[in-house]
Amino acid sequence: MENRTNFRRFFGASLTILGVVVILFALIAFLSNNKPVLGLSVSKGESAAPFIVGMIFLITGVNLVRES
Repeated sequence: MENRTNFRRFFGASLTILGVVVILFALIAFLSNNKPVLGLSVSKGESAAPFIVGMIFLITGVNLVRES
């Protein structure tokens, strides 16, 4: 049972970190004025998709860590 709890904590922490990174990428892409960010050309409207995905990862990861 303890291995399962440790796995949930590790997976939750990984999702949380990934969510924060994706949200930061989306925010930088939003503020870049259509200049390439990390080699990707993302417009202001297109930066909403990574932001939403990052929020889902962040919320899911925090809930996994909190419940374990």
